[in-house]
Amino acid sequence: MTETVLGEIKRASGWSIALGVLIILLGIIAMMAPLASGVVVVSILAWTAMIGGVAQIVYAFQTHSGGRTVLEVLLGVVYLAAGIYLMSHPLAGLMGMTLLLGCMLVGYGVLAVVLAFQIRPLQGWGWVLFDAIVTAVLGLMIIGHWPSNSVWIIGTLFGLSILFSGVTRLMVSLGVRQAAA
Repeated sequence: MTETVLGEIKRASGWSIALGVLIILLGIIAMMAPLASGVVVVSILAWTAMIGGVAQIVYAFQTHSGGRTVLEVLLGVVYLAAGIYLMSHPLAGLMGMTLLLGCMLVGYGVLAVVLAFQIRPLQGWGWVLFDAIVTAVLGLMIIGHWPSNSVWIIGTLFGLSILFSGVTRLMVSLGVRQAAA
């Protein structure tokens, strides 16, 4: 029985290792073509907004009546319009996402600085402060070079995320395989 289980683990980990390598390659490709990767991210967001808008409109007619229906439909129309706009103007969407990312990073950095000083007596507070400063500086760099960096920031970060997911899957799978040996 144990041999069968170990065989299954090795077989499954082999597929997981192959998937990890594939994900790593996709991450590298995404980073090599950051504009195309960024447009893919915007397209996913656009489709999500359009599907969400349609669902919101359907929900409005299925569950409400009167004035609330109008508001629910308007919300759905806003989502639908935003999705259609993003789909038809992906570069504008990419620019908006880049600016939003920069602002989010600055906001996070500022709040994390406050947090670092609130936990200052605790060991490791300096790491929180370091993270806060690095994050805020990255956000300021993104904002400072906007909109010219819009063609590569989102796609590059998307690619990095995919790459690290692949490396993580590969390392975990290799560990499982080694433990089963």
